[in-house]
Amino acid sequence: MTRILIRNGRLIDPTQQLDRVTNLLIEEGHIAAIDVESNGQETIIDAADKIVVPGLVDMHAQLREPGREEDESIETGTAAALAGGFTSIACLPNTHPPIDSQGVVEFVRHQAARADHCNVFVIACVSSERKGEELAEMGALAAAGAVAFTDAPSPIFNSELMRRALEYSLMFDRPILAHPEAPELTREALMHEGLVSTILGLKGMPAEAEDIVAGRDTRLAEITGARLHLINISSAGSVEHIRRVKARGVKVTASICPHHFSLTDESLRSFDANFKLNPPLRSADHVEECIAGLKDGTIDAIASGHAPRAAEKKLQELDRAPFGLTSLETALSLTITRLVEPGHLTWSDLVLKMSTNPARILGLEGKGTLQPGADGDVTIIAPTDRWTVDAPSFASKSACTPLAGMELTGKVETVIVGGRVKK
Repeated sequence: MTRILIRNGRLIDPTQQLDRVTNLLIEEGHIAAIDVESNGQETIIDAADKIVVPGLVDMHAQLREPGREEDESIETGTAAALAGGFTSIACLPNTHPPIDSQGVVEFVRHQAARADHCNVFVIACVSSERKGEELAEMGALAAAGAVAFTDAPSPIFNSELMRRALEYSLMFDRPILAHPEAPELTREALMHEGLVSTILGLKGMPAEAEDIVAGRDTRLAEITGARLHLINISSAGSVEHIRRVKARGVKVTASICPHHFSLTDESLRSFDANFKLNPPLRSADHVEECIAGLKDGTIDAIASGHAPRAAEKKLQELDRAPFGLTSLETALSLTITRLVEPGHLTWSDLVLKMSTNPARILGLEGKGTLQPGADGDVTIIAPTDRWTVDAPSFASKSACTPLAGMELTGKVETVIVGGRVKK
């Protein structure tokens, strides 16, 4: 296999407290060494003025295949992941049929291998058919390769089912990923409940719908001792609650999507369905607390929240259009623009939250690090390059983004997966 020497890049790896300009050698599909010189037999990549990091890992993206290929396919979704700098993604089970059997897990893995873009890890259903009524065959799903369990983007609304899922997950050492939402408080709602929803006359989702279920789930995690990961955090109350339970030693981690620390409910004044998301874009005070949670480590990871929808679906009236957006190709740059440039996070913090921590939470060995022996997954970033979001040019099948026309900082230069240059 080709030897690749990445020269003169700023290598950043929190697992080694590494942040300096040096060289990185990839050989036989793995990280071979740092601080080495060329022997004349490598493919050379000049990374001068670039940042070299462990391949980005996305914790929860919707690939929609099988059954929802009008929105996205595994081929197009993984191509979008590469374009966004992700070498590994974990996909949610909201397909048709849902990922609740060994056969569907194997289908997704086969299609991902066939696409041959990035690594795809499967997150399987907690409940059979994602109905929230009875547990899926979690043991069989784990044996088939599922790295975690969730019913997301639907919440697990049955408390007994949630407790049993957490207890069973201990047998397989897999985390439960929960989307905290009390559906009885958000039914038929279109946006965040607050001043803007009142002015617009639109039914709102109260932040308490998230806070209540986050509290329930963390309490169940505490009494079972299981690993719980709360996804799609968006409210100040959830951030404060997670901060408190972590201080008690509860095995809880959390992630947020870039749009929830970048945009507010003011965007819905346009009645543009591209801003219709679940959880909703919240008010500025919630955004500030989410950023505070990222800064102090309460929120462990940043995930794309990629939820592609076909254009014809989003072009409907706001009350009929589905929730969702395409975000794999903008997640990194939006994070750089909103968090790194203003000084909220360092580059090392960004790598921790978009590579190292996601790999650790999902138990992905060899990912999220540049240590010798790790998988040869590397992302090279041009940190100061600016670009304008052009949705029609996305690799994703979906062009539904609230960021269209926005100028962002930071561009993916090169992506290497398993020692092979993919972008």
